[in-house]
Amino acid sequence: MLYQIISFLLDVAAGLLGGACLLRLYMQHQRVPFGNPLGRLVFALTNWLVLPLRRIVPAAGRWDTASLLAAFLVQLAQFVLLWLLTGAGAGWTMLPVLAAFGLVRLAISGLTGLLIVYAVLSWVQTSSPLTGVIDRLCEPPLRPIRRIIPLVGGVDLSPLALLVLLQVAAIVLGSLQSALLR
Repeated sequence: MLYQIISFLLDVAAGLLGGACLLRLYMQHQRVPFGNPLGRLVFALTNWLVLPLRRIVPAAGRWDTASLLAAFLVQLAQFVLLWLLTGAGAGWTMLPVLAAFGLVRLAISGLTGLLIVYAVLSWVQTSSPLTGVIDRLCEPPLRPIRRIIPLVGGVDLSPLALLVLLQVAAIVLGSLQSALLR
């Protein structure tokens, strides 16, 4: 029971911090200004980790590799702590692989959450300062799907289609991870 509680708390903390690092990476790639409430939150959560890494890890074009490395290190720290809690003597060489899978799973979960917020905001037509930011972040992955799936009765089904694709990707990722760990 104690292991489950600690594992859950580590998952929440690593998800929040790693997700903020991935969101920072994606917002910078999409050139979304950070002057909005979401951008300020992302900076507040990640500056302490990303800024020192920027001194040693250069950006790769529009991709902020320091943010990506920070998210990976957060996932790696989570798996190292869980590995230490279990007292397992072997298997530590798989921890970076588990962290990489955790990073992809975190990206899928983050995009899923972003799409759900996007869909809800599109239904209620709010004038929130986050609406423009969410639109700019969701538009690139939705654009190719909108080319394939037309409006149905004036309703955009592309977010639903992308959510289904993300769930399929999560299932495939889980299968790959379990096959690799056998």
